[in-house]
Amino acid sequence: MSGSLNSYGFYPQARSTLFVPDQLVAGNMKLVTRTVTFGASQTLPRGAVVGRVTATGQYILSVATATDGSETPCGIVVDAVETAAGATQTGAIYEMGEFNSNYMTYDASWTLDTLTQALRQWAIFIKTGLSNDIV
Repeated sequence: MSGSLNSYGFYPQARSTLFVPDQLVAGNMKLVTRTVTFGASQTLPRGAVVGRVTATGQYILSVATATDGSETPCGIVVDAVETAAGATQTGAIYEMGEFNSNYMTYDASWTLDTLTQALRQWAIFIKTGLSNDIV
């Protein structure tokens, strides 16, 4: 009988798509996102820590030694963004949540400790993932 359920509750030749999370999100805290404009000439992977340039309102990779406003990290990129020279692009950032430091990208001017403290004011909490591997 074609198209009928078998004793296990599945249709013959049924297919399923498996979602495998990347483990960037590291807790049950509610995630808050917002659509923003990313500055030109950037390649930002998912999990990149960004700051807002005061003069333009655009988001770029946060650098601790910057003086344009982006030295204050205030978001984490939701999906990878690549902008061309002279062109901006809209995309989403996480504005609140718990995140795994092992899956984040941030500038070398930051240490994990200072970045964790800087993001806390925005209700972005950084966790360090622990491995179950036996050493």
